[in-house]
Amino acid sequence: MYDVTIIGAGVSGVFLAYTLAKEHPEWNIHVIDKGKPLVERTCGLQQEGCTCEGPCDRYVGFAGLGKSEGKFNYTNDFGGQLGRKIGEKETLALMEEVDELLCSYGGNLVERYSTKNEKLSAKAAQHSLRVFSTEVRHLGTQLARGIFQRMYEEMSEKITFTFEADVTAVTKEEGLFSIDTNHGRFESRKVVLATGMSGSDWLKSKTAELGLKAGETRLDLGIRVEMRGNQLDAILQETFETKLHYITERFSATTYCMNPRGRIVRKYQHGLVMADGQNQNEEEPSQNLNFTLFVPRYYKDQAEAMAEAHRVIGGINQGKGRIVAQKLGDLLEGNPSDRLSSEVIHPSLEAEAGDLQKEVPPLYIEALLEFFEALEGLLGEKIDRDTILYGLDSKFYEAKIFTDKHFETELSGLYLIGDCSGETHSLSQAAASGIYLARCMKA
Repeated sequence: MYDVTIIGAGVSGVFLAYTLAKEHPEWNIHVIDKGKPLVERTCGLQQEGCTCEGPCDRYVGFAGLGKSEGKFNYTNDFGGQLGRKIGEKETLALMEEVDELLCSYGGNLVERYSTKNEKLSAKAAQHSLRVFSTEVRHLGTQLARGIFQRMYEEMSEKITFTFEADVTAVTKEEGLFSIDTNHGRFESRKVVLATGMSGSDWLKSKTAELGLKAGETRLDLGIRVEMRGNQLDAILQETFETKLHYITERFSATTYCMNPRGRIVRKYQHGLVMADGQNQNEEEPSQNLNFTLFVPRYYKDQAEAMAEAHRVIGGINQGKGRIVAQKLGDLLEGNPSDRLSSEVIHPSLEAEAGDLQKEVPPLYIEALLEFFEALEGLLGEKIDRDTILYGLDSKFYEAKIFTDKHFETELSGLYLIGDCSGETHSLSQAAASGIYLARCMKA
């Protein structure tokens, strides 16, 4: 019998379990995950595609996506709505605790930096752009792995972990939860679902079986941009990166995962292959800068959102992991690209040169071109026509299931935290939600 069982050992689940063990040392805590312990998480994604026989090690297992680059943005400007749910001041205070905890295990080996720039914000506003600001602790994959491994070694002395577990049923009878798995049945007084986006299909199925209904679902799609490394120097003189927001009556668009001297890599999620960005510290730096311009859309449920993602990105992939790219100049002239490399920009990802207008819905092209026009005004120069545009990147979200201020669902004793709650979309807010719930829980 466990006092609390946490299903999902991603960032939210890890910080919840860690804090519960500190706050309630007398409690019997159990963490179940479909993936492997951190030291066993290896995957050839960056080489020849995923080599995992079961769930992909890059996304599933202890620490979840926290071990992949480990970028913690401490802000309410983006990364979720945790501030709206529990209060912005409390959210920021909790994220400070997240940072202090990371530093206690070695996170202070990399400096924390700020993207705040009031002069840039004022100038951007003149061109219909808003600058989102954040404090950032960018651990990088190697340091993040070390931090979470040290946390695991300490936690495993107080907490029971069950890895490579398939949870087939979660039921509640006479005030107790039963969790059926391939490792047997476990009983628990409380259950927390912390499965993140990697467990979206499982979460949808199990919450429906428990009588919980999900609402609308957000899906972000956007073109990944790779430009010459000094293209944004005019706005990056005092900060490593920035996040720009552009809004019209038809759409809103936000830059995401800006990587000066980074590389474009393949991202594998939900059976799709996308163009993602990688920090300069992960592999040999490039001479380019990359980011995605995401445009959010909302769908009536998770199934409709996933169907749209598979229609658009799956259509580009053509069942063979295909990614198409085009030079900006060719796009503007209405011509397909026959080659991507130039004297100015060498692509960091091997992609098929082609015509984005035949592959990508018009909304995402129109949004990018309008954004570029505003960005040119801010920079005071044209965007290089050799800039490479990759179709397509995406960011998935869970459908929102009602939870109260303490993340408890309508089924007493069942909680949702992190990204599967629909309230957080970043490592820092997911971790903060875990600490918050631990403090709210009572015997």
